[in-house]
Amino acid sequence: MTAAHPDPPTDPVVHAGLVPALSIRGLAKRFGEKIAVDGISLDVPAGSFFGIVGPNGAGKTTTLSMATGLLRPDFGTAVVHGVDVWTRPLEAKKLMGILPDGVRLFDRLTGEQLVTYAGLLRGMDKDVVAARVGELLAALDLAQDAGKLVVDYSAGMTKKIALASALIHAPRLLVLDEPFEAVDPVSASNIRSILDNYVASGGTVIVSSHVMDLVQRMCDHVAVVAGGRLLAAGTVDEVRGSASLEERFVQLVGGRSHTEGLEWLRTF
Repeated sequence: MTAAHPDPPTDPVVHAGLVPALSIRGLAKRFGEKIAVDGISLDVPAGSFFGIVGPNGAGKTTTLSMATGLLRPDFGTAVVHGVDVWTRPLEAKKLMGILPDGVRLFDRLTGEQLVTYAGLLRGMDKDVVAARVGELLAALDLAQDAGKLVVDYSAGMTKKIALASALIHAPRLLVLDEPFEAVDPVSASNIRSILDNYVASGGTVIVSSHVMDLVQRMCDHVAVVAGGRLLAAGTVDEVRGSASLEERFVQLVGGRSHTEGLEWLRTF
């Protein structure tokens, strides 16, 4: 089903059983003359594994940055489990674990120190933090590299240590921007297992990606974003219809190049 700009929702506190994990209304952001996000409105159901897909430059990262308090929107609102992100930021951020794309870490700390710092920064008991750090590093296959500086980690290891930092406080909502980029297949499988168990226990995951097959296999809900606008949203089956998600994505987004020419590639 396509989505445009729905009417503002009723007060989410009134209908507690129906409160989305994330509700955004009319989010918009301009950088100079470029409109990066053009009034996106979307509800992410609590307990869902929600994929946000779109081509490069579609506005996915900008939308998620505004929705999680990392980038102030020009217009619009973002509400996490009934808490407004921009009027009650500290309360809202306690509910979230965020893996941003391209944001630098404190990479002169070791992996173990970085995740420990993330837990202590959130006011957690140091003994609880120590126990959880050990479990997270083991689950993400980073235990042997716990004492290595993050600056010396590979791209995939850096993604995993950032994910551990996002998980340490057991958030109700996990927002992951391109979490599998540069991650090897074995680690990716482990991460998917961790996320599946997290959702099964009542957590909500939002994952941004442009890899359709990955989203189709992992997610139960999906939103398609292009040109800073929301083109479709719903369950994966609703959005893709009788086609694959990739085929439906191409139909919605368009812009596929003609492949005629390039005769010089067929001259061997």
